[in-house]
Amino acid sequence: MAALSSNLLLVAFFLYLASTIFFAVSITGKKWRDKQGEMNGNRWGTFGFISAIAGFLFAMGYFITRWIVAGHAPVSNMFEYTTFLGIMMGLAFIIIYAIYRSNILGLFAMPTVMLIIAYASVFPSEVSPLIPALQSIWLKIHVITTALGQGILAIGFAAGLIYLLRTIDYSKKNKKTRSLEIILYSIVAIVGFILIGYIFNAFNYEAKFSYVNELDQPAEMVYNLPPLLGPNEGEMLTENRMNALIEMPAWLRSNDANTVVWSLIAGLVLYWLLRLILRKPIGAAIQPILKGVNADRVDELSYRAIAIGFPIFTLGGLIFAMIWAQIAWTRFWGWDPKEVWALITFLFYAAYLHLRLSRGWHGERSAWLCVIGFAIIMFNLIFVNLVIAGLHSYA
Repeated sequence: MAALSSNLLLVAFFLYLASTIFFAVSITGKKWRDKQGEMNGNRWGTFGFISAIAGFLFAMGYFITRWIVAGHAPVSNMFEYTTFLGIMMGLAFIIIYAIYRSNILGLFAMPTVMLIIAYASVFPSEVSPLIPALQSIWLKIHVITTALGQGILAIGFAAGLIYLLRTIDYSKKNKKTRSLEIILYSIVAIVGFILIGYIFNAFNYEAKFSYVNELDQPAEMVYNLPPLLGPNEGEMLTENRMNALIEMPAWLRSNDANTVVWSLIAGLVLYWLLRLILRKPIGAAIQPILKGVNADRVDELSYRAIAIGFPIFTLGGLIFAMIWAQIAWTRFWGWDPKEVWALITFLFYAAYLHLRLSRGWHGERSAWLCVIGFAIIMFNLIFVNLVIAGLHSYA
C-alpha cells in the first residue's frame, strides 16, 4: 500500500507536467495560440485543465492510501505537509480556472505545484507514527484547513507574478526590475535546493556532529550536505568530512540552516547560467509570452483568489490553531515562532484587503503585495519550520 501511495503521487506529478505542456502549447503554439491567455475554444487549454484534474485525483489517491497506511492524516512531517500544500494548490487552481478559464494562469500555477511536490520529495518520506502531542482530531482540522487556505493564496501569488512580468518595463534598469529578478532567483534557488539534495543523496553523503542543543543538553545532529554552518559547540564524529566554517547558536537548527545556504549558492549558480544562456534577465525572457495577456483580468483574478483564501487560512492557521493549543498546552497563544509568523501572515493579507478595498490599491501595487504575501508563507514553511527550534518545528 505504501508503494502504491508513492506511485500515485508520481503519476500525479507527471500529469501536472503534462498539464504544464498543454497550457504552454495553448499560449505559445503558432497554430493554437490564444494571445489573451483565455480558453475561447482553445482545445489545448482544455487538455491542460483535464490533466490538472486527473493529477489532483491521483494526488488525492496518494493522500488517501497513505492515510490508510499511516493510520492518521499524512500532514505530520515536512514531506507530508509540503506535498499536501502542493495538492491543495492544484485544487485551488482547478476551482479558479473553472471560473476564469485562464490558460496563462495554468502555465504558471502547474509548474509551481510541481516545484512544491518536488521540494517535498527531498525530505524523508517514511511513514512514522504520530507523537502523542499530535494524536488529536485537530491535526486534521487545523493543518488541512491551513494548507487549503495557503494553496488558494498561492494562486493569488501566481496571478500577481504574471501581472508584474506582463507590465513592468524591462527596457529600464530600476528597483522594480531588480526586485522582480530577486523573486525569480528565489524560485530558481528552490530548484537548486532540490538538485543539490538529490546530488548529495546519490553519493550517500552524511556527517554526524555532537553538539549542545537549545535545552543546554548534549545531542547529535546529522548533516546531508557539507557543513558550512556547524551546530552550537559542535564536534565532528564522522571521519574524512570537512569541519564547519561557522558555528551557529543553539536556537537555530544548524543542519537545516546549512541546507538553506547551499540552496542559495546553488540557486545563484543556476540563475547566472540561465542569464548566460538567455543573454538577458529571466523576466525579460518570459515577458514576450505574456504580451497579449489582459492585465486587468489577471489583477482581478489575484484579488479573488486572496479574497477566498484569506478567510480559510484565518480559520485554519489562527482560530483552529488556538483552539488546539488550548486543548494541548492549556493556553491559546504562546509566541512560538510558527505562531508569530502565522499572525504576521494574517495581518499582511488583512492589510492587503484593506488597501485594495479602501485605498484603491489595484494593479501593480496589489500584485507586489500578492508576491510578498506568498514569500511570507514560504519563509514560514521553509525557514521557520526547519531552522528555528520551536514547538511547531518539523525539524
